[in-house]
Amino acid sequence: MELSWLNWLYEAVATVITWIHTGYSSVLPADSGLTWALTIVTLTVAMRLLIFPLFLKQMRSSRKMQELAPRVQKLREKYKNDKQRMNQEVMRVYQEGGANPLGGCLPLVAQFPIFISMFTVLNAMAQGQTKFGMTTELVESARNAHIFGAPIPATFWTSSADLVKLNADPVISKIVLVLFVAISSLTTFLTVRQSVQRSMLQMPNNPMVQQQKILMYISPLFAVFSLNFPLGLILYWVTTNVWTLGQQHWFYSRYPMPTYDDKGRLIEPEPKPSLLSKLRKPKAEAETEQDAPPEPPQPKVVRNQPTRQARSKRTGSKKS
Repeated sequence: MELSWLNWLYEAVATVITWIHTGYSSVLPADSGLTWALTIVTLTVAMRLLIFPLFLKQMRSSRKMQELAPRVQKLREKYKNDKQRMNQEVMRVYQEGGANPLGGCLPLVAQFPIFISMFTVLNAMAQGQTKFGMTTELVESARNAHIFGAPIPATFWTSSADLVKLNADPVISKIVLVLFVAISSLTTFLTVRQSVQRSMLQMPNNPMVQQQKILMYISPLFAVFSLNFPLGLILYWVTTNVWTLGQQHWFYSRYPMPTYDDKGRLIEPEPKPSLLSKLRKPKAEAETEQDAPPEPPQPKVVRNQPTRQARSKRTGSKKS
């Protein structure tokens, strides 16, 4: 899947891989699987940091859509028999509120060229091709690297003869590749489920709920296609899924679902205290306790108990 108009991006990815690998090779063996695994993970994290502003834009747009959900739901009920008018009114509400329903596609669109570039560069390494500015030493280093016994350029369909040429055990390589594909499938499912559950809470009466549920359970099947991908590319996909899980969890915990009162008005949640304020709070309380003047001693309360009288005085009888 090599697109000529993306050659500049292929060369950029190959250059970044060379820089990262050179850095790790200064402290680790150049042909080590750990060195190459760290190179791929670091490259993935760098790419995700690069598109992090797009993620924030996506989440903020989603947040605005949550706030507009009650108005949208009323419009859906009002124009349920006129789909065209309903869509026009819904889009008008989104435009007035500054929400973009297509904002969620931005990170995916940005990741696609990166994924294609990673696939193309790693596939060239797997075939032993010195393209996109990669040196022969770099390509051979990648071909000789193993992660848990499986070569980084190998796919599940790599023949046993080719695996032997890469100094790998065919059985162990297949097992490792299947495990990585299973992890890729699981992380894909968890990533989609996290997003779909949030969407269903946001708009429980959304007519697309059933389609979202179907997508949630079908999405892991797409990971099966990664059997055709080199192990290095599967590692990239697993890393980006784990990053997305953590990133979404951070945003969802920081910006919880909006709540509404009986009249449909938005209830603004109390802002969560930052970590710095939490650290300062005990210190401020301690300083307040030290600066406060000592309380004056409280007077001792003395209770006068009645003296016990003789039985004759209590009953009023005379002693004979």
